[in-house]
Amino acid sequence: MSGASPLWLSAQPLLLASGSTTRRDMLRAAGLPVETAKPQVDERAIEQPLQEAGEPPSRIALALAAAKALAVSAGHPGRLVLGADQTLACDGAAFHKPADRAAAARQIAALAGRSHALHSAFALARGGSILAEGHQSASLTMRPFAPAFVEAYLDAVGDAAFSSVGGYQIEGPGAQLFERIEGDHFTILGLPLLPVLAALRDLSVLAR
Repeated sequence: MSGASPLWLSAQPLLLASGSTTRRDMLRAAGLPVETAKPQVDERAIEQPLQEAGEPPSRIALALAAAKALAVSAGHPGRLVLGADQTLACDGAAFHKPADRAAAARQIAALAGRSHALHSAFALARGGSILAEGHQSASLTMRPFAPAFVEAYLDAVGDAAFSSVGGYQIEGPGAQLFERIEGDHFTILGLPLLPVLAALRDLSVLAR
């Protein structure tokens, strides 16, 4: 989507440094023209030293969002680039996107009956510099369930279980995993949209 929007004041669309269709569609639904470019970054190489240094999950999410924005910005000088990332922590343990069905089953079973936090961060970059960044967190509590339900859930969602850090999408069948959710809906989906929009207004590319 690169067409004009009466709310968007820049001559070029926002460049989203992400392959996430959820983030892209969220921005487009908010009235922003968006193009995408998948960043080439080693997330684990960025994350590991921060974890070893005791950095909180929110700070790690910010670092990853900034790295993605800067990586794409380097190849698109002059463009306004949005990077985003999300981390999941449960009792001090970090979770990542499951690599396969077995990993997804283990991860969901580990979260069952417990609360975990999602930390979603963004960074806006242009010309190799970060112009704005921020993050928001949400708390989610999974209900207890039997192993048979995990298998039935994975049968229902298929490969979608591998596309998010928690192995679920609350906007789909993943909602059935939960008994309580506290936090901003956009943040749970992987982008703190309202702070992003505020930052874009501050940068004078979005109508006030």
